[in-house]
Amino acid sequence: MNVMVKRRVHVAAAAMISADQKQVLIARRPSNVDHGGLWEFPGGKLAPYETGLEGLKRELHEELGVEISCAQPLIRVHHEYPDKHILLDVWQVHAFSGEPFGREGQAVRWVPMNELANYPFPAANLPILRAVMLPTEYLITAEETDEARFDARLERALKEDNIRLVQLRAKELDHNAFVARALRALALCRHYGARLLLNAAPALLDDVDADGIQLTSERLMQLERRPIAENKWLSASTHNTAQLKQAAMLGCDFVTLSPLRTTPSHPDVPPMGWHDFQQLVERAGMPVFALGGMTRFDANHARAVGAQGIASIRDFWK
Repeated sequence: MNVMVKRRVHVAAAAMISADQKQVLIARRPSNVDHGGLWEFPGGKLAPYETGLEGLKRELHEELGVEISCAQPLIRVHHEYPDKHILLDVWQVHAFSGEPFGREGQAVRWVPMNELANYPFPAANLPILRAVMLPTEYLITAEETDEARFDARLERALKEDNIRLVQLRAKELDHNAFVARALRALALCRHYGARLLLNAAPALLDDVDADGIQLTSERLMQLERRPIAENKWLSASTHNTAQLKQAAMLGCDFVTLSPLRTTPSHPDVPPMGWHDFQQLVERAGMPVFALGGMTRFDANHARAVGAQGIASIRDFWK
């Protein structure tokens, strides 16, 4: 029996962010290639001897006439087609010289982050869109009995630390108290331009029009389909391969993966460490925040092994 061996194609792509962090550069694919006419993040196939960054530098010079001076891994996406396996090796470009233009005649455009959804992309690019739109820090709120102190700590994180993604976790509260806290937290997040996800049953979005839901790992494994609308953000707490696969099946937009290190809240749970974390992230197919003993000092390490960034309670909730 003949077994078809798929071609493996390694593609480097760039998420080039504007200096004000509000726009990203996209390019339109030529009409005579696969997915012609759709938009994509600029880049191209690696030569056999190139690393991802080397290939990206060459491709952006050839395609856009720019020279990369600072870039960082953003996400790696494996995508299966009937005849080939594509690895999209995506880098976030922080600094470059030159003014990008279509050296090969292709259309290129700076697009506001909040308008990316209006442009048609190949399916393999969808996780990249999520990664581009997400920040690198994810605040998880701590237990707090004093509501005024809760509000003050949340506002400090939003205002002084520039936190732009918040998970409201308050298992100590009953339904009415949770809703009241969530409404106040939502008002603060809206004021500072941050997104708020509720660590609660998806139905709670009927009471609080937050930006999305954070599923517990238990709730994640009980679901058979995506429980909220596509225009809301869906995340999940994951700890292993089975949970990551379930998150992908449900169409989660991103996940947290833990524990990286031993934590005071779960001292008996063995930490996975960076090596195992990287192996899990490689096949996740979506942005992953590293969780469990993480601090801002771990952010660059987390990005280097494929994470979107870090999630933390203690380091952000002061």
